Amino acid sequence: MTNRLRWNTLAVVAVALGLTAAACATSSAGGDSSSGGTVDVSLQEFSITPARIEAPAGRPLTFNVHNRGTAPHTFAVQAASKLYETELIDGGASTTLRVDALGPGTYRGFCTVAGHADLGMVAQLVVGEAGGAAGAGAPGSSGGMGSMMGGGMTAEEMARGHAEGVEAFPAETRGRGNVPLRPTLQGGVKVFELTATETKWETEPGTFVDGMAYNGQIPGPEIRVHPGDRVRIVLNNQMSQPTTLHMHGLTVPNRADGVPYITQDPIMPGGYYVYAFRVTDSPGMYVFHSHFNSTEQVGKGLYGAFIVEPRGGFGYDVEATVFLGDGPTGYVLNGKGFPATQPIVANRGDDVLIHLANDGAMIHPMHLHGYHFEVISQDGFPLAQPYMADTLMIAPGQRYDVVVKANYPGAWAFHCHILPHVEGPGGMFGMVTALVVQ
Repeated sequence: MTNRLRWNTLAVVAVALGLTAAACATSSAGGDSSSGGTVDVSLQEFSITPARIEAPAGRPLTFNVHNRGTAPHTFAVQAASKLYETELIDGGASTTLRVDALGPGTYRGFCTVAGHADLGMVAQLVVGEAGGAAGAGAPGSSGGMGSMMGGGMTAEEMARGHAEGVEAFPAETRGRGNVPLRPTLQGGVKVFELTATETKWETEPGTFVDGMAYNGQIPGPEIRVHPGDRVRIVLNNQMSQPTTLHMHGLTVPNRADGVPYITQDPIMPGGYYVYAFRVTDSPGMYVFHSHFNSTEQVGKGLYGAFIVEPRGGFGYDVEATVFLGDGPTGYVLNGKGFPATQPIVANRGDDVLIHLANDGAMIHPMHLHGYHFEVISQDGFPLAQPYMADTLMIAPGQRYDVVVKANYPGAWAFHCHILPHVEGPGGMFGMVTALVVQ
């Protein structure tokens, strides 16, 4: 492989949240008249404009979709059993969605990113006569919590939605990330084998997204080593596109930095690459992730924890890793959205160490109810002056280690405090979990 040196990423039965539901009202502007089959649609946080789109029956439709927000969105139309959907559209970008001729009726348009429809990213597509009977694929009802935000949801329905989510927590889903990966020893070198694949990943019960995984996991398996260890990571690419591996925050030789056409050629489908280095950094949390087409590949799940552990261990009763994610997988913690997130469980009096990492594309302020945690490390560097906080702003690429003294029994919510990432009128979703002290 050419070395490019031209240039030297429990179950819990009740969780109480004091969150204010974020409400986004959408307007009722009309779309194109029935004389044409082309419609302009704008997306933003968290609405679709126009909220009512009128289109002709019996002819194909073209939607010119513009994302005028900052977060990635999609636009989709549900017609009977067929879903017409754009790819993920970055903020400021545009694309086109073509839909086959539809019969008269009312259909649902919405953003398919997890949680976005719940927050108001829905639209009503009226084909043919306005106010006609609903199409086979779109009942006349709202079809999603987001479209009820204008007043279609009763107080009882809102309360029931919240209760059902809490009662289901922690809900079972297929797949789990952060499973420790055991190395093999070859001549004193710890060898870890990773395989990148494309997969369907269940983020919450019944919700599957197109994901990319290391060893079938999102986040990928946890790699744990000690200072001074000699490490070899073998990355096998079984995806349909090239990839590479970057050791984010770690000091590695240039040839192991994982940047395509700068430190290595990309790993083509069916190929592999060996990343070899000695661990020279201080104990703490680091990250490995893709550095090829990273907006898609990292956004879909190609990231994982690389923990450098002191030889005597960290010395805490409970240790947990929490990855923050957004984008194609929705708003997730360790690849799952509430109620499928897993709680951190401790006994009263335990010292709890939490590794926090943001491999998403947005800032997430993480807030813990009932406690002030001690921030002891940032980006793998121990802080000379640790500080106390209950809300910690974590930017993309940052890692923090925080310590909690679990003195107060109960289930304490732990969530992103950008409220549209965690709660809507129908209940909690997304970046919510809990610290459960028994």
